[in-house]
Amino acid sequence: MTLDEVAAVVGGAVDGDGSTQVTGPAYVDSREPVVGGLFVAVAGERVDGHAYAEHAHAVLGSRPTGRPTVVVEDPVAALGRLARHVLDRTGATVLALTGSQGKTGTKDYLAHVLATVAGSGVPGSVVATRGNFNNELGVPLTVLRATPDTTHLVVEMGARGIGHVAELCRVAPPVVAAVLNVGTAHLGEFGSREAIAQGKGEIVEALPAGGTAVLNADDPLVAAMAPRTAARVLTFGEAGEITWRGLVLDELGRASFELGTAGTWHPVALRQVGAHQVANAAAAAAMALAAGCDLADVAAALSSAESASRWRMELRERADGLVVINDAYNANPASTVAAIDALAAIGRSGTRRTVAVLGEMRELGPTSHDDHVGVGRAAAEAGIDVVVAVGEPAAGVAEGARSVPDWTGEAMLTAGRDEALAWVRENARAGDAVLVKASRGAALEVLAEGLLEDVT
Repeated sequence: MTLDEVAAVVGGAVDGDGSTQVTGPAYVDSREPVVGGLFVAVAGERVDGHAYAEHAHAVLGSRPTGRPTVVVEDPVAALGRLARHVLDRTGATVLALTGSQGKTGTKDYLAHVLATVAGSGVPGSVVATRGNFNNELGVPLTVLRATPDTTHLVVEMGARGIGHVAELCRVAPPVVAAVLNVGTAHLGEFGSREAIAQGKGEIVEALPAGGTAVLNADDPLVAAMAPRTAARVLTFGEAGEITWRGLVLDELGRASFELGTAGTWHPVALRQVGAHQVANAAAAAAMALAAGCDLADVAAALSSAESASRWRMELRERADGLVVINDAYNANPASTVAAIDALAAIGRSGTRRTVAVLGEMRELGPTSHDDHVGVGRAAAEAGIDVVVAVGEPAAGVAEGARSVPDWTGEAMLTAGRDEALAWVRENARAGDAVLVKASRGAALEVLAEGLLEDVT
């Protein structure tokens, strides 16, 4: 498209050469420019993107930049309009999902299944959310990665309040939409789990009558969303239509089970760590079935899926046998307990000592301290050998672990990331298993990488 054509779509005016062709995707990080791409200049609280537009090929912004620029009142809203225009032209099928935890794992499973089963190996046939691009900027940027070869868009949708998911669905209207669960992530913004459910459920309200709502039968707040959609409802979970049986974990906590529906069963052996991955895989399977895939093909594809997103239950082994599970991308109470359970399963399967290095979980509101205490208590009750709380905001984790009667493990509070890394490097033994988890702002992936450095 030319900038003149972009301006016509988004309702702006071109400052500079309107014949400039946009041949690459849109982007917002000036440090990673895209050749031929459209730089979206956003004026935020701390950084104004317009100040970094000097090397851009073309710009979408709220004022002239010295480069060919489509000038609009609100670049973020204009980006959404542009994405919807491109989506309507491609005709790709949108499969969207939301939930308090498990979004990334489910999204990665689904993208792999669709690429394997429905994509016939055509590059670009399936486009999926990358990183945390699940908001009013990330969703349109994901859509704008679509090409004429794209048949399926797998879109992760997050929310910080009522109306957010509905707005994202106007940018990328789903044909298949899933709600994975309703937890306490973003409780500080919503105020209650019921309000979170109200916001998450907007995704099924956006479905057409011919679409499919995929709902977690094991979560009462999600199951109760069925009357909110005119679409067909397909459930997953232990009590769902898409379910599993015979779950076993190997020595590294990877799940094998049979995936089934309506009395038909097929074996699955996941390559990711943790029993909680089974529900993610079942949700992805339900969405793939709603998109027309065959259950046997879906099961086979799930068994070949590798981790596609960094720092999410990423398992690596040091030369001396120390296993590090880097789950430092984000955290909330439910996802942290799930990761702890996965670590405990590794410990039970062999002789590995287990060490949980846990940092702050953010955006929890007034229950934050109690939630951290609960996570520490869960670690002790699961039999974790050592609990390391990183930084004062995570002090409740150590407090909670110490509160469990008859727990024979060790809990400590470190001043921060550097002290935690030094302690674990000094005290972890060859063959131990170490989990590293916290909210994104804690940046504990640095600690996880530090543990993988060669021991001298």
